[in-house]
Amino acid sequence: MKQLRPEDEDRIDAFTEHLWLHHGSSNNTQAAYRSDLRRYCEYLLSLKKSLMDTDEVVLQDYLLWRRMQGLSPRSTSRFLSSTKKFFQFAVKQQWVAVDPTARLKRPKLPQSIPHSLSEEDVISLLEQPDTETPIGLRDRTMLEVLYATGLRVTELIRLQYDQLSRQQGLVRVIGKGNKERLVPLGEDALEWLDNYLKHGRPAITDKSSPWIFVTQRGSLLTRQAFWYRLKHYAEEAGIYAHLSPHTLRHAFATHLLNHGADLRVLQLLLGHSDLSTTQIYTQVARERLQALHAQHHPRG
Repeated sequence: MKQLRPEDEDRIDAFTEHLWLHHGSSNNTQAAYRSDLRRYCEYLLSLKKSLMDTDEVVLQDYLLWRRMQGLSPRSTSRFLSSTKKFFQFAVKQQWVAVDPTARLKRPKLPQSIPHSLSEEDVISLLEQPDTETPIGLRDRTMLEVLYATGLRVTELIRLQYDQLSRQQGLVRVIGKGNKERLVPLGEDALEWLDNYLKHGRPAITDKSSPWIFVTQRGSLLTRQAFWYRLKHYAEEAGIYAHLSPHTLRHAFATHLLNHGADLRVLQLLLGHSDLSTTQIYTQVARERLQALHAQHHPRG
């Protein structure tokens, strides 16, 4: 990366710190916004301009340059989100008098349907860890909890004892923006948790920590490590479809809708602040209904 102007680096640093302090933004979100702003600053350097020289004309030229570079509408939409938030912050800090992004609109994006697994695939996946071993018991429990609750992977690996109410069968989740929600665990996930906490976790490590799911060193399992293990179990189950760390979250949502769950309830369980984010799953359910209609209706 090019060396940016020191004043631009300082302002980007102040902005990302603000995201963490006042919005509870994750490290991934901070890194994404920082990357977007740095890339824009590198473009400005070629024009011998600084971040505070931004106006609507400069931004429109940059958006055109992005298009010519073949950058996707989705990445451009994220850049505009980063830049809008930055200049809203800049106005409050009195670095600029006017927000140059105020009239800019994000490109319309096609709604992508998250890839999900069939219920049969999920069952096969859950059965892959060797639960006779402490690590296998931990992995099976993590997969069961993910599928039962629809948690984000980050929410799962950071679960602590004080977030779990085994008596009520609930888990208190700290989601994006430090927002809390209560999610039912279900009988199967609770049984696996009880078994793991009694037999698996003490055998993995004797180190004391607040985390439920730990490594043999007593530290948190990373997202990357969990993704590697998920991919391994999927291969063992003969599942070669596209997977992501959120595959079981998408399966949770899709299967709930297929069995008649209300969209508003699903929104609360997933921790979506906007119902429109949840609505992408309705197309999955709609396609299933159309397939069933075509298969079983006499005039399908």
